[in-house]
Amino acid sequence: MLLPRNCGVLYFCRVDKKLTDFLNKKMKEYNHPSFITPDPISVPHRFSKMQDIEIAGFFAAVFAWGNRVTIINKTNELMRLMGDRPYEFCMNYSGAELKKLANFKHRTFNAIDLYYCIDFFHFHYQQHYSLEPAFSKWMKKEDSSIEHALTGFHDYFFSLPHAPARTRKHIATPRRGSTCKRLNMFLRWMVRKDSRGVDFGLWKQIASSQLVCPVDLHVARVARRFNLIQRKQTDWLTAIELTKSLKELDPQDPTKYDFALFGLGVIEKY
Repeated sequence: MLLPRNCGVLYFCRVDKKLTDFLNKKMKEYNHPSFITPDPISVPHRFSKMQDIEIAGFFAAVFAWGNRVTIINKTNELMRLMGDRPYEFCMNYSGAELKKLANFKHRTFNAIDLYYCIDFFHFHYQQHYSLEPAFSKWMKKEDSSIEHALTGFHDYFFSLPHAPARTRKHIATPRRGSTCKRLNMFLRWMVRKDSRGVDFGLWKQIASSQLVCPVDLHVARVARRFNLIQRKQTDWLTAIELTKSLKELDPQDPTKYDFALFGLGVIEKY
């Protein structure tokens, strides 16, 4: 059983059955339709068209730092500015429509970053039906993780000749040691599929077993309490270490435990 909170470190081995049962319980508690409304994933859930889900999900994930209510509100604000048809907007925008976005800002993300994202989507969707190839085409089936997908996407995303240097801080890459928390979360949304209705499971070229668990300071704190990670710093190697530990619990779907770790860390302040 779990030790009391005031006893210090929780002494679980990585494959401890009690830990597995506890995380499965918490995963089921948070991997539930009731999780959607207060979470940024609620924004892409407003849409039914695949490309709208992809674009709305991308912005919701990129904006996902800070207060969740603010993240949701700002992403919904952007969707309204796009006429609640983000794919059509990116493919057919006019100069007058772009001007409506000139004052949009979320923390350090501003109109310069937004205009480039729209240009990238316009460029990509002229050649591809889905956003999935922007990630999957850099991978091999035998890849154990999505590392190549993330590094390839970063290079591809910034391959347009007018890519602003300032926008690079918003799109992480393992090459710089980042946990890539927001992109890993976005990929979980797009790839994972189960019967519980939270993640979309739209993409088929990336396997759930290749996903990497999104890691922020809250998730890292809980994971260290459960002895799931030993690494002191929180970086890309930490995300890989945590995912390997979670694969001992479920090798085919390790990131389902993101629900448990996030819920414990952010919602329960564990």
